[in-house]
Amino acid sequence: MDTSAMPSRHVVRLGQETPRFSGPRGFISHMDALTLALLHRLSLRRLVLEKGGVREPHWHANAHELGYCSSGEALITIAANHAERESFVVEAGDMFFVPSGAMHSIENLSEGRTELILAFSHEKPEDFGLKAAFGAMSDAVLGNTYDLPATAFATLDRGTTVPKIVGLSTASLVEGQARHINTYKYSLEATPPQITFPAGTAHTAKSAVWPVLRDIAMFSVVITERGMREPHWHPETAEMGYVLSGTGRMTILDPDGSTDTYIIGPGDAYYIPPAYPHHIENVGDGDFHVLVFFDQASPGDVGYRSLINVYPRDLIAAALGMAEDDLPNFPFTEIDPLLVPRTNPVDPIV
Repeated sequence: MDTSAMPSRHVVRLGQETPRFSGPRGFISHMDALTLALLHRLSLRRLVLEKGGVREPHWHANAHELGYCSSGEALITIAANHAERESFVVEAGDMFFVPSGAMHSIENLSEGRTELILAFSHEKPEDFGLKAAFGAMSDAVLGNTYDLPATAFATLDRGTTVPKIVGLSTASLVEGQARHINTYKYSLEATPPQITFPAGTAHTAKSAVWPVLRDIAMFSVVITERGMREPHWHPETAEMGYVLSGTGRMTILDPDGSTDTYIIGPGDAYYIPPAYPHHIENVGDGDFHVLVFFDQASPGDVGYRSLINVYPRDLIAAALGMAEDDLPNFPFTEIDPLLVPRTNPVDPIV
């Protein structure tokens, strides 16, 4: 299904965005406050590394980073407080977390392309790179730092621009322990899904299962052809999604009473402000797979299915503008199911 002609104020076609950085070893596309003014406390990047490509050692001054490897294999190396060093390998379906201010690099270990979806806990992350950090200091200052003469840095490029992606002629040596369990790594798709229904599944990366997380979380949600995500909202929590596969339809209610309904497919990204009611359903062939990020480490959720049981029927009828006798017999639901099966035909796509 062609979704290119269905724009929305909540959506960015990230897979079609012109990369802000592009070179022979890879490119980076952005969805941040410059591309979607609505964003707050969340943003997204698509990092594609070709063979030998490395996202240079860098850090983010104002944002934590939560990454998902969608294809290929990469070596993540982190340098943090008090000479802490972490180095580990992520494969398709694995995630990693980098605290704000911690320097890290991402190296493609595959013979082909590696792709990663990177979420940040700020709408406009501030980046610093290793090259710029060295270029900002004089030869004498660098020499003093390393007990070397100033002349040792005479050929250093003094530019303070960030090279973003650099190339290696040979792959780095991967230590054996880099494939072991690591605090900053979570093999999301390799674990059993926390939510399983005929309508779909959800793997969750939140602080309850991954305590290292701060200010950000992610659910990997798969909705089957017969399923949909019930209408709901997230108190105090914004939602940002990236579609990996399939075709979905979303509806969002804005405070002015207007609604925004749109179709999204692979490479599309969307944003929903905190507590805005919304729903998503699979309207294509095959499963619909979306990565859903939140600006809290433990996101909340209010679903339509359970909230209807909170108030007496006469109040619900009055609020909905219906006679109480005409009010449907809503099923009692103690805990929201998150994903529900469709019992009715799909609404026409217009």
